[in-house]
Amino acid sequence: MDGTASTSAGVTALPASVWTIERIRALGAVTDVATVGEIFGLSRSSAYELARRNRLPVPVLRVGSRYRVSVAAILTALGVPTEHPTPPLTT
Repeated sequence: MDGTASTSAGVTALPASVWTIERIRALGAVTDVATVGEIFGLSRSSAYELARRNRLPVPVLRVGSRYRVSVAAILTALGVPTEHPTPPLTT
């Protein structure tokens, strides 16, 4: 197996580890550091070490003993608009 999924129509889907813009937006308002690490291609331990040093490419919110990251900040760091584009008006 190569890590990709195949649909019943024979179309190969993206591997579960691929982070699309839609998948990132679906995380909600905030996510954890481990997920941020996956999105940016970092190991879990590297992501937490960078968070502790305040060196992740996104601001880290410290909530008690937990780290959280704004999904909007992730999208901004990736150069993606935080809002869905407005479709053009049809007349």
